Amino acid sequence: DYAVSRHTVREALRRLREEGILASGRGRGTWLREPRIEQPLGTLYSLFRSVESSGLEQRSVVRALDVRVDAAVAERLDRPEDTELVYLERLRLADGEPLAIDRTWLPRSVAGPLLEADFTHSALYDELANLTGTRLTGGSEVITAVVPSASLRRLLKIPAGMAVFEIHRMGCLRNQPIEWRETLVRGDRFSVTARWSTHE
Repeated sequence: DYAVSRHTVREALRRLREEGILASGRGRGTWLREPRIEQPLGTLYSLFRSVESSGLEQRSVVRALDVRVDAAVAERLDRPEDTELVYLERLRLADGEPLAIDRTWLPRSVAGPLLEADFTHSALYDELANLTGTRLTGGSEVITAVVPSASLRRLLKIPAGMAVFEIHRMGCLRNQPIEWRETLVRGDRFSVTARWSTHE
């Protein structure tokens, strides 16, 4: 079809594998490798921006956006157990393919205007800043590799045996917790990066 030898084709495929563009496996053939979304450690990052900076389009399917009372989350946020919380649940997509399921709780007293926001193609922190003037000033995350349930595998379209990263994030405003977030992201599409140097 291309008027080149098999050797030329094999060499081209080898180079594309070395560059991380293609992947292959015995008995499975060769396929296009999806780019990984990188999360830098030690910074407040946006998955929305991380996806888009990788050259992919980030879209979300909003599965829930409402007001709830959740005593366990309220306790995490150091609030009374009957505190009204804005709850946002999104299926995050990268170029139309499922990437993560994201669940976020914020006190309604802070985040009430988010109930009118369109999260189809926008970042939570941008909407929070634009609609309420609130910008997080810090926080913490715990990232753990976990085995997903069958229902989560179906939602994220991943095969059995593939792990996901479970990310628990506490976002703070001047040392006061205002965001609790639980994210499950595909292990084959996500990586954590850190920069370090030695000091002698």
